[in-house]
Amino acid sequence: MSSRRTLLAWALLSLLLPGEAQKTEAPACCSPIVPRREWGALGSKCTTPLSQPVRYVVVSHTAGSSCNTPASCQQQAKNVQNYHMKTQNWCDVGYNFLIGEDGLVYEGRGWGFKGDHSSHLWNAMSIGITFMGNYMDRVPPARALRAAQSLLACGVAQRALSSKYEVKGHRDVQRTLSPGDQLYSIIQNWPHYRAT
Repeated sequence: MSSRRTLLAWALLSLLLPGEAQKTEAPACCSPIVPRREWGALGSKCTTPLSQPVRYVVVSHTAGSSCNTPASCQQQAKNVQNYHMKTQNWCDVGYNFLIGEDGLVYEGRGWGFKGDHSSHLWNAMSIGITFMGNYMDRVPPARALRAAQSLLACGVAQRALSSKYEVKGHRDVQRTLSPGDQLYSIIQNWPHYRAT
């Protein structure tokens, strides 16, 4: 029950922050990130560190089910991790962070470990952020987009991301439809987006 209350508090906080997030290009403070223990992540077996500050961010979508409540997003993060670890035999969920339609950021491998979200070349020099859902024909809600922007600002504030970081769509670095046509169209307008 305590875990549910914490997730609910974070969801409410994310609803209260939208006005602040729109006042500047990127908020100066970090919005809450749901830690692995809160969403019930399996233990990570990853050991390869990611050299910081990271210069690139690769944005993808899971192309699966979306989630719009803390409880459903917690379950979806578990589903993605189970697929990556038990079917793909990866050391953890492939993404550094997962964004839910509830407006929360779910910690994957975090800032410190190399992900498995793109090609070997890009995994070693980028943070992988995925939006949970399929964004070929629809856009993520504004609260999810704000959560991603806040996460990027947080990465810069913590010096995990270079202040001159570049955002890439998954399809910019690998042959794929990810992050979906609609989300791709949005990130192309982000200030740090650079085509390859």
